[in-house]
Amino acid sequence: MRTKARIAVIGAGWWSTQTHIPQLLANVDAELVALCDAAPERLHAAATAYGIQQTYTDHHALLAHEQLDAVVIATSHATHYAIARDCLLANLHVLVEKPMTLYAADARMLVELAHQRRRELIVGYPWNYTRYALHARELLRSGTLGAAQFVSCVFNSYNLDLLRGQDRSDHPAGYPVHGPGAVYSQLQLSGGGHGHLQLTHSVGLMSFTTGLRPRRVLALMQNHGLAVDLVDAITVEFEGGALGIVGGTSNARPSTLDLQIGCVAGGVNLDMIAATMQIRGIDGPYEQVSPLAAHESAYPSTAPVDNLVDIVLGRGTNGSPAECGWRTVELLEAAYRSARAGGQAVLIEDLYNAAE
Repeated sequence: MRTKARIAVIGAGWWSTQTHIPQLLANVDAELVALCDAAPERLHAAATAYGIQQTYTDHHALLAHEQLDAVVIATSHATHYAIARDCLLANLHVLVEKPMTLYAADARMLVELAHQRRRELIVGYPWNYTRYALHARELLRSGTLGAAQFVSCVFNSYNLDLLRGQDRSDHPAGYPVHGPGAVYSQLQLSGGGHGHLQLTHSVGLMSFTTGLRPRRVLALMQNHGLAVDLVDAITVEFEGGALGIVGGTSNARPSTLDLQIGCVAGGVNLDMIAATMQIRGIDGPYEQVSPLAAHESAYPSTAPVDNLVDIVLGRGTNGSPAECGWRTVELLEAAYRSARAGGQAVLIEDLYNAAE
């Protein structure tokens, strides 16, 4: 029985240096074995800041030379699939940041590979660990409210600077080591703008709580002079007949993330930014779920990496399973395809036909 989980972090960018690395160092049940990043300067800065001795610029070398139980993958979106595949093939548990991949076929392959290797694949969606998300998931799965009929999933935030390639690293309340630089403005690295940077959060939450799988997607997107999308408006038909509206903008203050799920016999309203949850019966008043306690975070950013440690040590189950990340990738890939085709409907099954 392991006494400590031996974990490496692949990707020394802003999110891992702000969240994953410090939390692994703070977790008494974890041993941060090594750090890997393809950019030597970024790797050196992160390793120096946190006193990490063992470093690699190639994840293949890391996997070949270190005895690991698990890895955290926090690299640019376009690289997630290949790195996660290699780590699963090395029989490691994996926490991969969102979006899980850019393409549905790749996401499906990772889910199947994790199952074959009997390893857990966690997708880094902190909201899935909140009491509200877990309560909504349990309630909707119980059948008390009946089948879902309509879903509204809207995430508005301000990330215009990031999508312009300006990370504001010089801001007084900046980053502990370094910022993301221009990565989110580069289509070849990010795969897209507001969809892959922000809607992945809200769609991941929707998938986690409802279990709905998209069947058909129609989308329009506007870049407003950027290289990536700034505003997204998406209509979704889910398997089973439920319909949904998904969208938002990265040019809005304050941020709002509203998930409303209408069912045959009532519904659930979640406001993840304000941290409120309401449940209603078809004829009854709203039930206001109790507010978060002082010890409960509205956005538990460190929960996925702590979950990874618990899984390695055999004392936890996957709190943000890969299936919800896979369904999220399906919806977003179909949305980007639809938008490029002027809003034409895209069937999810066609994503796999095209890949084959």
